[in-house]
Amino acid sequence: MNSLTNGRTKSAALFGAALAGVLVIGTPANAQDGQTATAELRTGEGEPVGTAQFVETPGGVEITVNVTGNVAPGERGMHIHESGDLSDPAFESAGDHFNPTDAEHGFDNSNGPHAGDLDNIIVAEDGTASYSYLNDRITLSGGENAILDSDGSSLIIHDMPDDYTTDDDPETGPGMSGDRVAAGEIEGSESLPDTGGPALLVPAGAALAALGAGALLFVRRLRARA
Repeated sequence: MNSLTNGRTKSAALFGAALAGVLVIGTPANAQDGQTATAELRTGEGEPVGTAQFVETPGGVEITVNVTGNVAPGERGMHIHESGDLSDPAFESAGDHFNPTDAEHGFDNSNGPHAGDLDNIIVAEDGTASYSYLNDRITLSGGENAILDSDGSSLIIHDMPDDYTTDDDPETGPGMSGDRVAAGEIEGSESLPDTGGPALLVPAGAALAALGAGALLFVRRLRARA
C-alpha cells in the first residue's frame, strides 16, 4: 500500500471514529427514560392531601409521595387503581387495582402481586408523610403495563394497612385495606428526552479535533507524494 492510500485510510478511520462518538453520545439509551407524571391527592370532600410524582427510569417507575395533611396518622395501604375516574366521592369509580397481568393481590401472595400494588405509607402524628417506591411492574406509557392508558389511572390511599396477602375480601377489599380516603388522578407531564445536553460538546470537540488531524495527515501525505 503506497503512502497516499495509507493516508486516505487513516483519515477515513479517524473520521469514522469521530462520527461514531458523536452519534453514540447524542442518542438516548431509552427514549422513555425521564418521562414524568403527577397526581394531586385529595379527600372525597376535595381537601388537599399532598402530591405524587412518577418518573420513568431504566429500573422502573420511581414513585414519590408527599402527604401534607388531611389524612389520619398511621400505616395505610396505597395502590395504583385501573381508572383515572374519581367522580365518586368514595373513589369507587377508580375501579380495582391496576392489574393487567391478572395476578393475585399481595407481595406475600405466591400468585401476586398486582402491578399496582405498593408498599404501605406511614403517616406521622402531624399528618405528614414522605414516601418513595420503585415499581418495576409498570411503565408510564408503552405496553400493557402502561398506567397512562386510554382510561388513565389513579393513586389511592386507604383507611387501613395492606396485609400484603389477602387477594380479596368482601368487606375490606384486596389486602383488607378498607375504604379509600384520598386519591389523585395520575396525569402525564411534558418532558424532553435526554439527548446528552452539554456533554455533547465534549465528543463534538473531540470529533472536530480528530477530523482536523486526519485532514492534516492527508495533506502531508499528498505533499510527500509530490
